[in-house]
Amino acid sequence: MQIADILAPSRIACDVDKTSKKAALESIAALLASGGDNLSQGQVFDCLLDRERLGSTGLGNGIGLPHGRLKNGRATVAAFIRLKTGIDYDAADKQPVDLLFAFLAPERSTDEHLRILAQIAEKFSRPELQGKLRAENDAEALFALLTD
Repeated sequence: MQIADILAPSRIACDVDKTSKKAALESIAALLASGGDNLSQGQVFDCLLDRERLGSTGLGNGIGLPHGRLKNGRATVAAFIRLKTGIDYDAADKQPVDLLFAFLAPERSTDEHLRILAQIAEKFSRPELQGKLRAENDAEALFALLTD
């Protein structure tokens, strides 16, 4: 599965003004819920928060990768936000997080979930992509960067 299969420009937001991890997760949960599949923002938020309780999804270098598996999910869906300023995200490197790529997969899709997680972590490990994501302000251009 490719990122273009699970992400849409309508689920990308720039310069989101949130000052806490919880508020950022609420914002990205709203975008994920807008992806269809009859998901509620509360249901999505709870899923992301449950995963964060197991350990932070902060990858380092200002990147957060909240994710989870939804019990009644039928399709994998993703969203991306760039925060106006970095927030404390409990990342291993203790650096503030300003780029969040979140996705949810159906509960039964364990292998797919792990493949997507690995693909996204590898993509976000590239410093040149990180810089471009921080510089671009157009959802369509961000979509192109994320799906290239």
